[in-house]
Amino acid sequence: MNKLIALTLFFGVAFISFGQVQVPALSPEAELEQTIGLTEVEIEYSRPSVRDREIFGDLIPFDEVWRTGANKNTTISFSSSVKIQDQSLEAGEYAVFTKPSNEAWMIYFYKDTDNWGTPEKWDEEKVAASVKVEVLKTSSLVETLTMQFENVGTKDADLVISWENTRLELKLEFPTDELTQKSIDETMSQDSITERDYYGAASYYLNSKKNLKEALMFIDKAIGIRGVEAYWYVRKKALIEYELGMKDQAIKSATVSLKSAKEAGNKGYVKMNEESIEKWKSE
Repeated sequence: MNKLIALTLFFGVAFISFGQVQVPALSPEAELEQTIGLTEVEIEYSRPSVRDREIFGDLIPFDEVWRTGANKNTTISFSSSVKIQDQSLEAGEYAVFTKPSNEAWMIYFYKDTDNWGTPEKWDEEKVAASVKVEVLKTSSLVETLTMQFENVGTKDADLVISWENTRLELKLEFPTDELTQKSIDETMSQDSITERDYYGAASYYLNSKKNLKEALMFIDKAIGIRGVEAYWYVRKKALIEYELGMKDQAIKSATVSLKSAKEAGNKGYVKMNEESIEKWKSE
């Protein structure tokens, strides 16, 4: 009898466990990850669709707080501090709530991220930052709520929210220079510095047009470790020398890089060096 009861319970549990129906979500979950400079940004949200409905001002009422998606509230996380429309926001994870209207939206970055929908009681002290963003009307319909990054640079990007015929653009700015300089300072204070460390620091200074004398010192150290056969290192040295006004030396370095690039069969670097040498000699 005990065995019969046990078997009945077992098959009953098995039936419950394996008999769950799976259906597609009407508002599927999505994750968006983007590296901007040295900062990691991640967004998690659910994506509802229009499905022949009037969205803003009807399904999503104007002047009421919205979860900015479906199901659980939308969240965004930053691995460093960030400026959003000139509002400062510390590194961390935030819920993204919005208050739509016809001409502009209020966007709130809320410290409490564990809400299904909107908070039962809104707490202004949990609002880490809030910005007002102009509504841009689109001529074509965006069927499914979409969040994406556009105009991604090393220090900034635009976070774009689009749905129905509404588009919002948020300007994000990141402390890339400070983070990079901190990384360079910490790395250069260590005993074990690789040629790639020297090359990376030199490249950053060249791209930023700053600390060029230090950049030249770093690239010389990289070449000293790797040798002139690393034509891309020597090419970088030529560019740094040119920026420093050392044109004759830049031509010499470009000539060395050209020779090594020819030996390696890299036509791209051959072309770049030949063009630089011709340009610099004509100046």
